Amino acid sequence: MRAIVVGGGAAGFFGAITCAQTHPDAEVTILEAGRDPLKKVRISGGGRCNVTHHCFEPALLVQNYPRGGKALRGAFSRFQPRDTVEWFESRGVKLKTESDGRMFPITDDSETIAGCLMGEAKQAGVQLRTGVAVVGAIAHPANSGTEGVEGGKFEILLKSGAKLECDRLLLTTGSHPLGYRIAKSLGHQIEPPVPSLFTFNLEGDRLKDLAGISVANAIVQLPEAKLQQTGPVLITHWGLSGPAALKLSAWGARYLSAQKYRAPLTINWVPQYNPETARAELLQLKSAAPKSAIAKCNCFALPRRLWERLLATVAIDPQTRCAEISKKAFNRLVEELTRGRYQITGKGVFKEEFVTCGGVKLKEVNFKTMESRCCPGLYFAGEILDIDGVTGGFNFQSAWTTSWLAGQAMGKSAG
Repeated sequence: MRAIVVGGGAAGFFGAITCAQTHPDAEVTILEAGRDPLKKVRISGGGRCNVTHHCFEPALLVQNYPRGGKALRGAFSRFQPRDTVEWFESRGVKLKTESDGRMFPITDDSETIAGCLMGEAKQAGVQLRTGVAVVGAIAHPANSGTEGVEGGKFEILLKSGAKLECDRLLLTTGSHPLGYRIAKSLGHQIEPPVPSLFTFNLEGDRLKDLAGISVANAIVQLPEAKLQQTGPVLITHWGLSGPAALKLSAWGARYLSAQKYRAPLTINWVPQYNPETARAELLQLKSAAPKSAIAKCNCFALPRRLWERLLATVAIDPQTRCAEISKKAFNRLVEELTRGRYQITGKGVFKEEFVTCGGVKLKEVNFKTMESRCCPGLYFAGEILDIDGVTGGFNFQSAWTTSWLAGQAMGKSAG
């Protein structure tokens, strides 16, 4: 049995390794157009590689996938983060869990993960061919009687003009248009790909000069889409980033694309308060410290520069004594603290990592085997599918899970 994997990323390697180990007599080849396989693995997590997330309950795990969670529920019952941890640790790569649940190699070096996958592929007998660009694939059904090609096989067309034959084809091309083209040519429908996991460019100078300030907990909301996320946010030179903003971008990916990345955003900088309780806190402050400058009475424990900027935004001089602040001014401050209105004017790139939603329609794939329901012998894994997770190791986990299932099935279905 010959299996070809198109795409030398995390899913491609994991699927090829699993196939080769499940079926030792198989001839498994990875075709990678670039010269540097596992490139995304190497740059992920700021060069540390966020391998997975410390969530070992499939029902909770799927809640981190804006698209694909339902399809992954059963898949995670067969291969989930605990299995990922065991897979790497059994091969000498220990992982550690950080306070937010993200899991990294204890070396804090993504090369540890890339090296493990490269070594394991070599040991399993997987052939890695880099610099080999695929341009298409043709399926020859079992009873096709195609001249020169045995029925039930695939013909892989290379840019060089050469052709390769295989019995099983696994597409792990991520969000590259090539994978979508091949999938479409073999009978599949594609959900239009749009960016997910990105930062927000914000209009105006309201947060200008505050780049680098982070707030440990805030609520960010797309009011028109009725979507919100709570968590850490980071003010940037261009607007807003941090886990809460990135998660909101993932859940709002299609809405924001349709709006051409121009939409209102509201921020509650003090999510433990609503407008009424925030107003009560300020009135109590006014009573308790009437002679103190409002700048020094940061009762919400916000970063000093942000607190002073919010005061200035609602026309309160930071040096004004608390007793001298009018009720109307306090009301403006409450609104700015709990329902500050901003305007998204564009999106930024989250580090060097690029995630998309969209891809092969999930109803056309059997999630027990990751085999196509349209074309026997064709398999999918990773981001080519219409699956995407929020930041935190979830996208890698869906890649490990779907490619493991595909690799298992490809091997078992042979012979």
